[in-house]
Formats: sequence, structure tokens, C-alpha cells
Amino acid sequence: MSDSPDRAQEPARTSARTGSPGRLRVVHAADLHLDSPLRGLGRLSEDQLSDGDLADTLRRAPRVAFDNLVDHCLRTLPAALLLAGDLYDGDWSDYSTGVYFTGRMRDLCDAGVHVVLLQGNHDAASVITRSLTLPPTVTVLPTEAPGTCVFDDLGLAVHGQGFADSAVTRNLAIDYPDPVPGMVNIGLLHTSVQGYAGHDPYAPCSLTDLTGSGYEYFALGHIHARRTLAEGATTVAFSGNLQGRHARETGPKGALEVALAPGEQADVEFLTLDAARWEAVEVDLGPATDEAQAYDLVDEALGRI
Repeated sequence: MSDSPDRAQEPARTSARTGSPGRLRVVHAADLHLDSPLRGLGRLSEDQLSDGDLADTLRRAPRVAFDNLVDHCLRTLPAALLLAGDLYDGDWSDYSTGVYFTGRMRDLCDAGVHVVLLQGNHDAASVITRSLTLPPTVTVLPTEAPGTCVFDDLGLAVHGQGFADSAVTRNLAIDYPDPVPGMVNIGLLHTSVQGYAGHDPYAPCSLTDLTGSGYEYFALGHIHARRTLAEGATTVAFSGNLQGRHARETGPKGALEVALAPGEQADVEFLTLDAARWEAVEVDLGPATDEAQAYDLVDEALGRI
């Protein structure tokens, strides 16, 4: 695992709510798992775990990554922040996590940034989710049926349905409403999408269900790897999670910034926001003639990343 200095050095952006001329700009994130501990730290040595700075970085990584997301929105003022589920990590009873999240939502409210979110499978089991009082600029999409949040002043309509319980196994996408004419239409969904092996089959749907919606963009959550599943009239994408949670979730993590206009293909940009990073490094030890040279090759490989 390594720190991610490129995130800290990301230049401040001053673009308005529209990205390129005539386009609406939103930020899409998912699978925050706030305050969830990183897993697999047994790989670290006792000396590493006793390092106060390193231990604090690892403990706080999911929250710091979310701070990076919110701070980016405060700097750039997108039309909306879209959160596609799993804000929390199951039946978590630590209300300080909810207090922290609510405080950051108030910061966005004060800046005039709308937030639209839905519950994922982990949120549906969360005590915190049911007890929060969120600012008026935060819309939580319904769980009993798909709903639509329309922002007339922005020309934006966000459609979606959250999880009423922790194991929704029926196709939610097929009941999403028709697009609102003349507006940018976005679908928000926590789903496995059919064909993702190794993931719980929550809210399964086909890619055709999504691309046939008539929306300009489908913002997905649940799969922690960043993936663009379709481009064109309807762009469909998983943002991945904000922070890698274990050694199999390697590489940069973050969110997607999306510029949209009615009837046009979305312009999608990745934002690096993680606080610490897992990497898998292969080292060719063939040139080494002894143990010391082998360690030197490992050091060189780690230094390159």
C-alpha cells in the first residue's frame, strides 16, 4: 500500500456548474463505506503498524477520501453530487459517522450544491441511515418504487430507487420512468448488472435495460472497480469506490466528473481521490545473484510507483 500524492496535488478547478460550453456538470461517486476499516493489514509488520502516522492514515482513509470528494465539489461547484449507494457499512451503530456525513452535507448545502443519493445493500441494514436529518438540498430517492428528482433551474432530472432491504434480487431498472423531455436525464442505480461474477446479484439488470432508458447517463454503484459499460446515446458507468478497502482493490480510486447536454454523449473524467493506495507489484529477480541484490530490485520496483 502506498500514499497517493497526486490526489493531494490536484490543482484547484474554477469551472462553473457547466463543464464545456452548454453542458451540465455532475460528480458521480459510490461505495463510500464511511469509517469502515481497511482489511488485510496483517500483511504489515509490527514496526509499520506501530508507526502512528501510518496507522492514522489507514484508519482514516475512507473518511479522508470522502473529504477529498466534498472539497472538490466545494471548489468546483457542480450542479449535483450523485451518490450511488453504500454510504455506510451495514448495521453500524456509531452515530459519529452519521454526524460527520450530515456535517459534510451541510457544507455542500451552504455552497448551493445539490446531492441526490440512494440506499445500497449496506445502507439498507444501517441504523445510521434511518436516523439522519439531512439538509434540504439532499434528496434521498425512494425505496418502494422508482422516483424522479427534477431540478427545473438546472434542466436536470435524476431517476432512481434505493434498497428497502439488504438483498434486493429483482430488476429495479425496468420500472424506471421515461426521461423528462428537454432535460438532462440521469439514472442512479446500485446494481451488479448481469454478468459480474464474484459479486452478490443485487438489483440485477441487463445492459440493454440501461441503454434503452433514453437517459444521457446511468450512474452505477456496487461494483468497486471503475468501469464504463456503454458509451453513446446513453453512457453507463461504475465509478468504483472512493478508497480501496483491501489488497485486491488496487490502483487509483475516486469518482467520475460528467459533463452532459440533452441528447448528446456524456464527457466523463476520472477524479483521483483516494487517501492511501494498494498496489500489486511484480519484480523480476532473475538478475539477482544473492539476497541483497534481490532486495535492491524490490526497492527499485517499489520506488518506481
